[in-house]
Amino acid sequence: MSHATDRVGDSVHIIGAGIVGMCTALYLQREGFEVTVLDGRGPGEGASGGNAGSLGIASIPPASLPGVIRRVPRMLLDPQAPLIIRWRELPRLLPWFARFVRNATPSRVERIADARARLLERVHDAYAPLLEDAGAGDLVRRTGKVIAFEHADGPARNRYTMEMRRRRGVRMEVLDGDAVRRMEPALGPLVRAGVYFPDVHYVADPLRLVQTFAERFQRLGGRLLKETVTGVEMEAAGPQAILTTAGRHTVGRLVLAAGPWSRPLARMVGYRVPMATPFGYHTMLVDTKVRPRLPVMSDDRNIAVTPMDGAVRITGIAEFAAVDAPADWRRADIALGHVRALMPDLGGTVASRWQGARPSTPDSLPVIGRSPHFSNVFFAFGHDSLGLTMGAVTGRLIAAELAGRAPEIDMAPYRPDRFDPAWLGLLTCTRPGNMPYRG
Repeated sequence: MSHATDRVGDSVHIIGAGIVGMCTALYLQREGFEVTVLDGRGPGEGASGGNAGSLGIASIPPASLPGVIRRVPRMLLDPQAPLIIRWRELPRLLPWFARFVRNATPSRVERIADARARLLERVHDAYAPLLEDAGAGDLVRRTGKVIAFEHADGPARNRYTMEMRRRRGVRMEVLDGDAVRRMEPALGPLVRAGVYFPDVHYVADPLRLVQTFAERFQRLGGRLLKETVTGVEMEAAGPQAILTTAGRHTVGRLVLAAGPWSRPLARMVGYRVPMATPFGYHTMLVDTKVRPRLPVMSDDRNIAVTPMDGAVRITGIAEFAAVDAPADWRRADIALGHVRALMPDLGGTVASRWQGARPSTPDSLPVIGRSPHFSNVFFAFGHDSLGLTMGAVTGRLIAAELAGRAPEIDMAPYRPDRFDPAWLGLLTCTRPGNMPYRG
């Protein structure tokens, strides 16, 4: 691997040591930058370590699809629904949901799907050098993934999203119930059909992957500081220093890659970004009677089962709440009950449970790129449940922009200033920011 040398001495500070932050740090090192990563927690200890592990290159359909407005009442009233809104949060979330629904028109959905596809088709290629350099290739399993349906006409009912994927080059195979169970014997008789995606890989230990990347980063001379950011010193030209629980860091270039905590950080540097932070939950089962062969997602129940190293992980339920709201473990229990219905012989005991917030924009696209106001600020967040999937390609895009190279794709769909001025505008930031960030 060759490293550029003409930018050695240039400093970049990244806030956030999740998968996006660490991938960005590694790609910046490949360009010759001196990099410091700050996070109040250890590498990957947020959503980067708690996700379903999928490198979801087939996740082209956005969350907001035509007809979404008809599903909102169920979100509010059904405690078993896969998407839940805590009532007290509804007034604050209404502007976000209004934008979310506006993006459900067929023309907007197609544009968003194109933009997601441009990132997703580069996922494996972007990860390849990072995995090789860090010696972490064994953590990625190339089994493919199955979406299971409890109705024989399930794939036909989902023709709209299936064709959306197919037109953008995603390989898939439609299966009947018997074929799905031959592929994944852990599934029970409730499953009547399925779709197999052979090119969807998964990470068998997402937390270890981020930690391995962090170790590689430090071996190459990067600084990883376990510090919580408390403010940003702003001048007319942009941020001049980061304030943390341990002191003050003068900054040259600043990258915000703190997942759900990026919204308050963006406000510190003068920007408002419309972002919700729905919680995801997972349960880890050990000593299962059967072990799934490959990741399975239930289309009907919106839960996923992944055979992680040493355990089986059950993920599901998106719960809209404040970013610091306490966990409601009933959500994890609901997801586990769904899995036991689909895989009646699974067995196993609960070893641990987890809850974490995910950064979601109303157009289902991440925020990637330079701040329109300050040339030394870059945004890399808003990936929703695709942070692990898009971590490496995001890091490569950010590194290329800092290095002054032309982007490999059109960056307009991900620009920070794509939202309306009412949501996204310059704030008066002449003093250090005072909004806390819990990293």
